[in-house]
Amino acid sequence: MKKTVIALLTVVSITSCVSKKKYVALQQENGEIKSELTKTRVAKEDLEAKFDEIQSRIDTYNSKINSLTEENNAKIVTVGDDIVISNDVRESMNATLKHVDPNELQMAKSLKDSMNLAVAHNLCKSINTTDLNEDEDIAINIDETVVMISISDKMLFNTASYRVSNKANDILQKLADVINSEPSIEVMVEGHTDSRSIHNTKVSDNWDLSVLRATSVVRKLQDDYNVAPEKLIASGRSFYQPIAENDTKENRAKNRRTRIVILPNINKFFALMASNE
Repeated sequence: MKKTVIALLTVVSITSCVSKKKYVALQQENGEIKSELTKTRVAKEDLEAKFDEIQSRIDTYNSKINSLTEENNAKIVTVGDDIVISNDVRESMNATLKHVDPNELQMAKSLKDSMNLAVAHNLCKSINTTDLNEDEDIAINIDETVVMISISDKMLFNTASYRVSNKANDILQKLADVINSEPSIEVMVEGHTDSRSIHNTKVSDNWDLSVLRATSVVRKLQDDYNVAPEKLIASGRSFYQPIAENDTKENRAKNRRTRIVILPNINKFFALMASNE
């Protein structure tokens, strides 16, 4: 009998011990779960607050966009595939076109063509080039938002030389004034030669000459006319982009040129060139 009671007490004791360990483990697990739930709740509240903040900003932006859209719908004109100008710019353009040669104006088949004519006209005025068609020393072309000014070799350099001559001072000063007046403008200077080979102690070949001429113009713009160097790019094209056959003296002269490629924001550039007539 005594042995039976002892055995029962032992079993009860063991059972009680196991149950306590499980209880403690369950308590610990419960605490961990509560802790994770608390962290999750805090994270959820934090995310909800951030979402509310973002949504508020989106609502504000949408409100501004809607306001601007309503305000500007009547003030915006699309030119070509991806150019947008304001009505103010278009009115300025129309005022300028009154001074453009009627024969040239008749060739404008689209709003983009008209804009190009107006910008070219005002740019010619700024550098005192009176007639683009008759003046072969300077030609201005505009393709979308890129303005290309082609200057003949004889206006910038002596024959077979890459040193900028003094006769170039006037045109380079006027170009620098245009470049410096608008921070958004960047400029690439391209040197072009005719197809006749050149080789001497200072120039290796046509590639060399075209690059040296572009670099000379860039240095002149930077050093003498205070154009910021970070706005300038120098490049050489050798004789591989001719604008005429290299079969006559006159055509070779056309191919010897320096092209100034101006990369502006077209709205800002046109505003810069707005007619004062």
